[in-house]
Amino acid sequence: MSKNKHTIFGINGSVAVLSSRKYKISEIIIQNGSKAETDGRVTQLLGHYGGYVKFFKKTYFKEHFPKQRTQGIVVKFLANIEEELPALNSKVGNRCIVALDRIEDPQNLGQIIRTSVCAGVDAIIIPKHDSCKITDTVIQVSQGAFTEISIYTVNNLHRSLEQLKKDDYWIVAMDNSLDAKEWHKIDYKGKIVIVAGSEGRGIKKIVLDNCDFQTTIPMQGSINSLNVSAAVSVILFERLRQISN
Repeated sequence: MSKNKHTIFGINGSVAVLSSRKYKISEIIIQNGSKAETDGRVTQLLGHYGGYVKFFKKTYFKEHFPKQRTQGIVVKFLANIEEELPALNSKVGNRCIVALDRIEDPQNLGQIIRTSVCAGVDAIIIPKHDSCKITDTVIQVSQGAFTEISIYTVNNLHRSLEQLKKDDYWIVAMDNSLDAKEWHKIDYKGKIVIVAGSEGRGIKKIVLDNCDFQTTIPMQGSINSLNVSAAVSVILFERLRQISN
C-alpha cells in the first residue's frame, strides 16, 4: 500500500513526528538563523535524520513557505495515519474511544485529536466516507497529537458500533434530544465509546438509534450549541475526572 505524503510546520509538531520514529521522513527543511535551528529538541533529533536535512537561507525559505507559521522548520513525511479497526474485545478496564460521524471541518477534527490525547482517549474512529480525512490541516491543528493516538477508519460506523457493543463497550451519543441526560450525569467509567456528529447535520439516525445513552450540554444565552470540538472536550474531561477519582 502506497503511503500518503504529508507536511507539518513548526517546532512542536515536527518534534512529535521526528520523535515518534513511526513515519518515513522524506525531507527536513531548516531556516538558517531561525528558532528551530537552535532549539535543543530539534538539534538532538537531526543527528538521526542527517541525510534528510536541508538548510535554507531566510529569503529562500520564506519564498517556499510564505504563509505558514513554521518557526523555521518544515518536515515532509510519508505515512498512512489512518488504520483499519482491529478487534478490541481483549481490552479491559477504563477504555475510551471517540467515534466521529460526519465531521467535515479539518480544524474541528484536528482539535478533537489533540483534546483526545490530552484527555487520555485510547482511539478515534472516523468513517471512510462522508467525513473529513487526515489532511495536512488536521495534522497541523493537532500539533503532533496524531502521533500519540490510534486513528481508525471504518466503512460502516453503525456496524462498527454494533461490534463494539458486543465487545462490552457502552455507546454514548452527544445529542440534544429530550431523552438526553446532562453531560455530568452519565457514568463514563469502564469501556466507553463517545459519539459526536457535525454541528450542522449531527449524528445519523441509524447511528444514534444504536447508542445506549444520549448526553447533552445545556447552554445559556443566545448561542444554543458549542463548537463540536469544544463540546467533545467537555465530555472527555468529565470522563477523565470520573476515572481519576
